[in-house]
Amino acid sequence: MSKTLKEIAKKLIDANKKVQLIYAFNGSGKTRLSRTFKELVAPKNNGQQNDDEAAPARNKILYYSAFTEDLFYWDNDLEADSEPKLKIQPNTFTDWLITLLKELGEDGNIVSNFQRYTGSNANPIFNEEYKRKAKDFNGKEVEITIPAFTEIVFQVASSVPERDESTADSANDEHHTAQGHYKAIKISRGEESNFIWSVFFTLLQQVVSTLDEPNVGDRVTDKFNNLEYVFIDDPVSSLDDSHLIALAVDLAGLIKRSSFTDGKGLKFVVTTHSPLFYNVLHNEFNNDLKRVNQEGNSSWVYKRGQSEKYLLKKKADGGFDLHSSNDHPFSYHLFLLAELRCAVRDGQIKKYHFNFLRNILEKTATFLGYPRWEDLLEKTADGVPDPFVSRILNFSSHSAHAGEEVAEIEDSDKERLAELVSFLSETYRFNEQEAKNA
Repeated sequence: MSKTLKEIAKKLIDANKKVQLIYAFNGSGKTRLSRTFKELVAPKNNGQQNDDEAAPARNKILYYSAFTEDLFYWDNDLEADSEPKLKIQPNTFTDWLITLLKELGEDGNIVSNFQRYTGSNANPIFNEEYKRKAKDFNGKEVEITIPAFTEIVFQVASSVPERDESTADSANDEHHTAQGHYKAIKISRGEESNFIWSVFFTLLQQVVSTLDEPNVGDRVTDKFNNLEYVFIDDPVSSLDDSHLIALAVDLAGLIKRSSFTDGKGLKFVVTTHSPLFYNVLHNEFNNDLKRVNQEGNSSWVYKRGQSEKYLLKKKADGGFDLHSSNDHPFSYHLFLLAELRCAVRDGQIKKYHFNFLRNILEKTATFLGYPRWEDLLEKTADGVPDPFVSRILNFSSHSAHAGEEVAEIEDSDKERLAELVSFLSETYRFNEQEAKNA
């Protein structure tokens, strides 16, 4: 029976697990679930007289999602032709975050995490407090103060010719230091996303380290004392496999090392649409962890029973299902194939199902050593892959223009997809794989 996101969020809260891991396709409600979860954990009015008196939600829950990335934006300042800066949108959360990271001196750890997960040679530099000229609403020039830690410039080493003093004061001149030359760059969108994650992950490392101190009075800050949950929604963005695995292993290790005894301690919910990220985390959370103290004695800090793994599905009626998946990581191609069979059975074939089919073909072709995924398709009388099938898969999976998109799938195309699902299952023995995984 389908459930609402509120019912699923309540189930996650009632489970009282150290960590809960959820896989779901994009568009299945992961981000909405994170917001619903947050609203249950920390209602806006919080029992106070009005919203202004409510305790900030961050006191009880920290969460990372697409909305977190919206708090960072680029100031390219093309008009002044100065160096591009990544700015942090001011609000109550970012003001709190900036103040905290600045007080704890975490900028170096942010840089280290960013460079570790991207392999980038760009060096993020946080600004010091400074003043600049600006115009007010009436067009009058005024002097404003830019707080520290609100702007980031990304610098890379540069080999430049001897400096021309006649242009040395140009706004876009490359910087010269005793350590050499460098220039400011605008990093890629993928690097930007991972920089923002690195800021959050550095905060998370400090949270776990702080709460590991059992004596509240000895903690480096009291800002996390009432924290109960961390909700992480899809931290993966434009990472290659090796860096993605490193991120998953580091995150799992941090979660497993965090203090949690007799159901009390920091609790985590992690959602993702990446099968590799999910499977690495799944495996990591299935491994128990002991901690050895200075006397040589050991104690369990994490047992696999403290975790729960799920698959989240959006149903045709608009509701949701949350299925337990604790036994083993899922085989992604079999998961997609099961989704295709359900769509065929229920008569709910959509355009994205052709993309599922192509994904299965590409992974299977790679595994079997075929140079092209089309080689797996049924052959015509001339012994070549069916050109009609190739056309349909290309059109449905990789349309280049919005004008090519169509809302409805013709019945003949739906029939061909159903035939291909049956053909692949029988020809490449997917049925046997599914039986072994059952």
